[in-house]
Amino acid sequence: MATWEQDEWASSIESGLPRRDRRSGTYRRYVPDTLLGSPLLLPPDVDQLVGRAEQAVRGLSGDARDLAGIARFLLRSEAIASSRIEGIAPSVQQVALAELGAQEAVPDVSAQAQLVANNMTVLHEARTVLVAAPQVTVEHLLELHSALLPDEPQHRGVRTVQNWIGGSDHHPLDADFVPPAPEHVPALLDDLVGYLNGGGHSPIVQAGFAHAQFETIHPFTDGNGRVGRALIHTVLTRRGLTTEAVLPVSLILSTLRNEYVEGLTAYRHPDPVGSDGLHTAQAAWLRVFASAVLTATEQAGRLAADLADLRTDWEDRLNRARSDQGKVRGVRSDSATAHIVRDLPATPVITSATVQRIHGVSHVAADRALAELVAAEILHPHERRGVRYYQTRDVLDLVTVTERRLASTKFDTLAARPSEPSPPAQTAEPAGDACLGAMGIWAVNEPRLDEGFPTTKPP
Repeated sequence: MATWEQDEWASSIESGLPRRDRRSGTYRRYVPDTLLGSPLLLPPDVDQLVGRAEQAVRGLSGDARDLAGIARFLLRSEAIASSRIEGIAPSVQQVALAELGAQEAVPDVSAQAQLVANNMTVLHEARTVLVAAPQVTVEHLLELHSALLPDEPQHRGVRTVQNWIGGSDHHPLDADFVPPAPEHVPALLDDLVGYLNGGGHSPIVQAGFAHAQFETIHPFTDGNGRVGRALIHTVLTRRGLTTEAVLPVSLILSTLRNEYVEGLTAYRHPDPVGSDGLHTAQAAWLRVFASAVLTATEQAGRLAADLADLRTDWEDRLNRARSDQGKVRGVRSDSATAHIVRDLPATPVITSATVQRIHGVSHVAADRALAELVAAEILHPHERRGVRYYQTRDVLDLVTVTERRLASTKFDTLAARPSEPSPPAQTAEPAGDACLGAMGIWAVNEPRLDEGFPTTKPP
């Protein structure tokens, strides 16, 4: 049974900090109930909402390959560091260049863009491994966590200290939430992965509970939010709901972060079963989560429609350009040009070497195809320190517009301004290497999606 434990905090700090940060005293920490074998009886409205969300995900229309290719931009907030690090998120163009730089030499890529690109690539690869694994294990979670923080070995592994969320950096007495003591964490993680490998609940319920339970356990000293979000997508994919596309659930929860925090707070209730037998506390969280999944699905469908319109426009531009050159036949489906166009949502910044590597064509064929797409104004050439690359502004602009739309509480920038921080409107050539992104500057102790709650470090 979930419960609150009481413990004493004895401060070892005698001077050098304000008195409020040197306090000793009593605090409470939460020990959640286990997930395996837990019965669940939801109110009819929540049960129906979960059903609608699952039906919407299964019926998601559009080109799933497009959604999968563009998802790393919609979810680049996954890679933004702690709220204590003030800074700005790199532009979509910079992230795309950094991703290209993982395979080819690309000069002048900002360190921030490289971090975002690396983390997104690692997250995608780890998600693939977790989905393909016959059984998800605690070791998988540890590997995922280590991959997300390759340069921070001090945070690797299951925590052996008490951490807390909100309040002072130096004690948990004023914390918004104190996770379970470290001695409870291994057993809770074993229970969590056992639940991940089962199918007793519907996929939406399982994904919501897995995320909330992980954030409640808070098993690491940093990076909990990023791993917790990966588990959402892992569950939805393992259960067959999102085999290719990655729904922008994280960005929806970020926009609705007040409801998100309230839902997680409700989930952390020591007595979730009411007198009528309904799991009202868990239902409050699932109401928030299922609504976010439903909205994310609607927005993903809208993005798929936008991409379909964009492909129609590209086809028209290519036909006009070929007609102007006196060519009467359309582009062959097996040509390098056709291959590049099909893959543009996933690779909006490319070089000739990219085309040769991805599509297995010759240098001559790659250059000819790139020239044809430049003539059709689908690609735009650029050069940096002797490196010539091509970008499709249409995809980069669409990503920015979509991020701004998802940062609006009405998911419509005309009805409600994007919440701050959100990506500003961009021109095709932004001034400088960086612009505000989906998860830019965060104030200390402001609720953020990265850790599920305002976050402080353990002592």
